Amino acid sequence: MISLIEKQYSEREIKAVLNPILKEWFFNTFKEFSIPQLYGVMEIHNKQNILISAPTGGTKTLTAFLSILNELLTLSEHNILEDRVYCVYISPLKALSRDIEKNLQEPLNEIKEIAKKYSKDIAIRIGLRTGDTSTNDKSAMLRKPPHILITTPESLSITLTSIKFRDLMRNVKYVIIDEVHALAENKRGVHLSLSMERLEQLNPGFTRIGLSATIAPLEEVARFLVGYENEKERNCKIVDVQFIKKMDLKVLSPVPDLININHRELHHSMYSLIDRLVQEHKTTLIFTNTRSATERVVHHLKEKFPKKYTENIGAHHGSLSKSLRHNIEDRLRNGELKVIVCSTSLELGIDIGYIDLVILLGSPKSIARGIQRIGRSGHRLHETSNGRIIVLDRDDLVENAVLLKNAIERKIDNIHIPKNCLDVLAQQIIGIAISDRINVEDLFKLVKKSYCYRNLERKQFDEIIDYLAGKYVSLEYRNIYAKIWHDEDNGMIGRRGKLGRVIFMTNVGTIPEESYVKVKIGEEPIGSIDEGFLERLRRGDVFVLGGQTYEFLYARGQTAQVRTSVNRPPTVPSWFSEMLPLSFDLALEVQKFRRLMEERFVHKRTKEEILRFVDEYLYVDKNGANAIYEYFKEQYSYLKEIPNDKKLLIEVYKDPERGTYFIFHSLFGRRVNDVLSRVIAYAVSRLQHRDVEFSINDNGFYIRGNKDVQVLRAFKMIKSNELRELAKLAIDKTEILKRRFRHCATRAFMILRTYKGRTKGVGRQQVASTILLNAVRQLNENFSILQEARREVLEDLMDIGNATIIIKAIENGEIMVKEVNTNLPSPFAFNIVLQGYSDVLKIEDKIEFLRRMHQKVMAKINT
Repeated sequence: MISLIEKQYSEREIKAVLNPILKEWFFNTFKEFSIPQLYGVMEIHNKQNILISAPTGGTKTLTAFLSILNELLTLSEHNILEDRVYCVYISPLKALSRDIEKNLQEPLNEIKEIAKKYSKDIAIRIGLRTGDTSTNDKSAMLRKPPHILITTPESLSITLTSIKFRDLMRNVKYVIIDEVHALAENKRGVHLSLSMERLEQLNPGFTRIGLSATIAPLEEVARFLVGYENEKERNCKIVDVQFIKKMDLKVLSPVPDLININHRELHHSMYSLIDRLVQEHKTTLIFTNTRSATERVVHHLKEKFPKKYTENIGAHHGSLSKSLRHNIEDRLRNGELKVIVCSTSLELGIDIGYIDLVILLGSPKSIARGIQRIGRSGHRLHETSNGRIIVLDRDDLVENAVLLKNAIERKIDNIHIPKNCLDVLAQQIIGIAISDRINVEDLFKLVKKSYCYRNLERKQFDEIIDYLAGKYVSLEYRNIYAKIWHDEDNGMIGRRGKLGRVIFMTNVGTIPEESYVKVKIGEEPIGSIDEGFLERLRRGDVFVLGGQTYEFLYARGQTAQVRTSVNRPPTVPSWFSEMLPLSFDLALEVQKFRRLMEERFVHKRTKEEILRFVDEYLYVDKNGANAIYEYFKEQYSYLKEIPNDKKLLIEVYKDPERGTYFIFHSLFGRRVNDVLSRVIAYAVSRLQHRDVEFSINDNGFYIRGNKDVQVLRAFKMIKSNELRELAKLAIDKTEILKRRFRHCATRAFMILRTYKGRTKGVGRQQVASTILLNAVRQLNENFSILQEARREVLEDLMDIGNATIIIKAIENGEIMVKEVNTNLPSPFAFNIVLQGYSDVLKIEDKIEFLRRMHQKVMAKINT
């Protein structure tokens, strides 16, 4: 049963159970127990599963460790502390693991000093095991096991498969999963959920402790943490103190008017605003949404203000080497940096010292992410988190104003937890078979205990067992051999082959290897693009590289073949693969605001009345409120229609040079729009035997074709109960499926990254994957790992679930579809149409393009 803890324990109750030495250390260091500690310490002491949701700096980690240290300290005092692992701490980041080791070792050293005053010797050991741990250190751990093991999800899986280390894990009493929200939403979390059940098999009833930043729904994250027993959810208490920190949040526009402005003014005003904010604070953390933007901001600040920013500024993102990142983190901790700019790499709780302001350049695209980022300032619990979101266009202004409203009113968007991932299942079954012989019925029960597999069908499970046991003989011609043996008479399975354990340990994990893809015309190299970008390309798509436009033909391995494209503008922006998608829940909130605004225009409310509503509904300044009013007024004056959560507007706009645009104002986020646009394009291709061009963003998408293209007819033919099958067909021959199949095949050990000491590069993996995909299709179109690649694309990368809800709402009449013909795109369509131009135009030309479009529309309104 999942339940919210309503009652705080008193300080007296907690003091009563604390070891005197630990109590002395605690009150030497802290004045009092924090709110999370008053809720959580006693529950952990009483061996209750618990999920603690608190902001960054909310003392979650100490809350988790206090009862555990208390127990270990008492055992050590009485000389009954055994040489085994009592507690496993799991973190998604190696850097976070290193942090915890340091931040736990220092208090432990202080506790040992206090114990010496009482002639007591405390022998609690902490050990760190990650992919960076040396063989010598691992051997030393076997001789003297750590009582607290700090590790990552991948290393936990290896320890459970390692003969000697597995024995040391037989009596684990506590498992702490830190930053559980960052793991639950991807396949690393799915992998971990099965490792937890493997650990449960060794230690029935150990205490599970989850630590999470701002997340929703907490009940679902709790179920992910604790899993199921006998088809019933295990007990878990929830400590929900995610809103105990004060927040000072503002949306800022660098200029009063975001549309009637040139690039030079906007650029100058933005950097002047950033500089002013930085100079008013001690240390500022700036979040951008892409790595390239991170480097660009650092460069411009240094260039524009050379006397202010020299050695006191730094960039931090995933493309930097480990040593560079560590150097930046250390300098930040030591107070040597005035400002640090990062993409997403500092979102999680790495200790980076004192930050008193967070600036977000552009939308964080989700309410939870916005709160997590802003929570990096005022790192301690009693301090106020200061956040400023700087917006550069009108869509961004509306989106962030609504995001801020929801953050202040404590409405958080829902997390997506992947389910029934067959590639991860295959990998974990190999690990289980290596560790021990197990009956296939018991194995199925074990798998179903994981939240991520509670609805797994027996047929899917059996197909994975058949693949792993070598039932598909034709795959042996592609060097895919059996990984386990399966005795169908007695139902037992076990390890197959002497190399099984080594293969598992050198190939374990779920994070796919990615690299750059060479772009060529014939044999002539043009440049390179990243894999995330390549997988978005369809044959005929146009993109920009090195200032030139190219048409994509096909890809083989890590080479993409193209031809020059002179007359057609790009269909896929080059930064597309780096962009964060807008969350569906936040998208609906923006749509709701649109509807409320339309109602006021329909009822002919005065400007003063509408501005008063904007001021009451959103948290924006006078400039922001006025800009929002003008934006909506222009849209309504031009079309007499404002698209919203109850009305899908389809704008048909004929461009004399580029054909007919069908602009779908589907503000449901890019993941939903990816499904809808591909399905409509596929339906058109089946209906008229021709390809159409499409481009998407969070606010909608356009489909462009010749004047007789039947987009609206194709859209009306789509039924909610057929959407998944249509989407499956739409992605079937795409690069996105080919690449994702490689990822899934690698996780399922169909392709081995490392074998007998040799490493297979990404290019060779992709070639092997393409050959394998063709072989699998011939064998069975519904082969389990191909099924999983499709599921991953449609459910995790895209959002087939919510796309289906939208189509169903249209069928039920809950969402009205309205078609309008226009001579020019409406103001809300500007940024959707701009997608097709965004790489050909320089940034200053884009702003000029928007201004020119705006002037044309205003002229039309005023005639």
